[in-house]
Parts: sequence; structure tokens; C-alpha cells
Amino acid sequence: MHIPRMVAVRLAAAVPTVFLASAIVFLLQRLIPGDPAVTEAGQDATPQAIAHIRVLLGLNHPIAVQYWDWLTGVLHGNLGTSIQSLQPTLTVIGARLPASLTIWIGSLIVSIGVGIPLGIRAARSRHRPADEVITSVASVGIAMPSFWLGMLLVFLFSLTLHWFPATGSIAFSQSPLQSIRAAVLPSIALGCVGAAEVTRQVRSAMIEVLTQDHIRTDLAKGLRNSSVVWLHALKNAGLPIATIVGLLIGRIISGSVVVESVFGVPGVGSLLIQAVNARDYPVVQGVVLILVIFVLVINFLIDLFYRVLDPRLREA
Repeated sequence: MHIPRMVAVRLAAAVPTVFLASAIVFLLQRLIPGDPAVTEAGQDATPQAIAHIRVLLGLNHPIAVQYWDWLTGVLHGNLGTSIQSLQPTLTVIGARLPASLTIWIGSLIVSIGVGIPLGIRAARSRHRPADEVITSVASVGIAMPSFWLGMLLVFLFSLTLHWFPATGSIAFSQSPLQSIRAAVLPSIALGCVGAAEVTRQVRSAMIEVLTQDHIRTDLAKGLRNSSVVWLHALKNAGLPIATIVGLLIGRIISGSVVVESVFGVPGVGSLLIQAVNARDYPVVQGVVLILVIFVLVINFLIDLFYRVLDPRLREA
């Protein structure tokens, strides 16, 4: 499929996905007990004051009308106004997004940087002690909750050794080194599970590739074992690895909601929890919408990467 046609097909498929996700979240928020007007007015507010706030927030209209008003605003680039801060939703999310991006990127680096070498090592040592150890550690890593690992890291490296800060974050533009230092522990806590998954998938893919005839031929020609593994075999195993990385990014984004709360990071994940607790409907809708679009863009980039790795897909 040609690239322009593929882009058109992906965009056509993305529209109903975004619409369905936003509609489900919009409806679920209204089904959760609680009224944002009561939260905004306070416990001692009179019914008249609460009714007035409901009118100001547009909550007096039917749910279908509320969703249509929100959707038309989104089409014009307006995600609404935060009920809590009275600021535009895009401004609120934009202030929190850099902290989350730092952790997402750091987690992805940990997942790929640790998972691929360990997976290759396990595949090259198949059924030997190194393979058994790596596979066992990866199994434990997959089953380990990120928030629990995060608390262990805080206890060891923050409270005991004082190597890294326990909570908070620093803007990268303000101090790059301090920003990276503050993101190390959340990135490790969030990336270890991903590293375990990447290790298992890379091991399986590399075992299959290393048994193929062209790999044996390269080795018989006298090419170095490391060159054959890293330049030839790894490229042929690139499709399943790209698939697991694409899925991993979605899991990192969802997992950051809990990890950011553990480390007190003022990111999008902690913003989402605060907005849900405060019944800040516009912020919840805006965060979900942006995260859904972000995941769809990542999946599209993975599809493009497929066509770079496999010429047969470009010719299909």
C-alpha cells in the first residue's frame, strides 16, 4: 500500500476510534456518583447556588447536548475550561505534559536498552544457565507491579542512599541534569516491566531467526558472530520487536498514571487522577482525547516502520 493511501486509510480508521473513546469516557463520567457543581460550590452551598453553577457549567442540558457542545468545541480547537483552575484545558494539560514526556521517554529507553540486549543474550545461550536466569528474571519482572517497585526504589535510593530525589520533577529547560536525575527512579519503575516483556519477545524472535539458513551461511562465511547477530538477525526479527514496542508505549502511558502518583510527579497521569476526584469533566475529557490521539500516532509510526523493515509490505 502506498504511503498516501495508507495515511488516508489510517485517518479514516482513527476518526471512529477517537469518537468512540471520547463518547465512552464522557458517559462514564456522568455515571460516577458526584456532581461537579456541588464540588465547586462547597458543602454549605444553597440549592439555588448549586443550580446556578450547573447552568454556568452547562450541566443542566441533556447528556447528548453536552457531548455535542464539547465535540463541536474540540473541532474548533477548544477543549473547554477546567472547572478547578478556570484555565483553558489545553493550557492545564500543556503545563503537565513535559514532566510526563520525560518519564515516558526514560521508561522506553530502559525497556529497549535493557530488554533487547538481554533477549539477544538469552537467545544465544538457549537452554543454558544464562538463558534460564534471564528468563526467570524476566518472568518476575512481568509480574512485578510498577508502583510496588517504585516504592522499593524510593526506600533504597532516596531515603537510604540519598542518590535521587524521592518525589517531584524539574523542568528540562530549567536544569537538564536535575530533570533527568529526578526522572531516573520513575523511569526505572515504569520501564522494568517493559524491559521484561521486551526480553521475552526478543528472545523468542531471535531464536527463530538464528536457526534460519541464511544466518548459518553468514557464520560459515567467517563473519563475526556479533556482527551476524546485531546486523542481520536483529533486523530480521525487527517486526515482532516493533510490535511489542508499539504495545509497550501504550502500557507505559497507562502505567504512568499510578507511577506519577507514587513519585509525586506533576504530570498528565496525576492530573487525570486529580481531575477524576474533583469531577473536572473538561480536563478528564481533554487528557483522554490527547492520550488516545498520541497512541494512534504511535501505532501509525509503527506501521511505517514495518514498511521500512520489510519491502514486501511496501509492494503489497
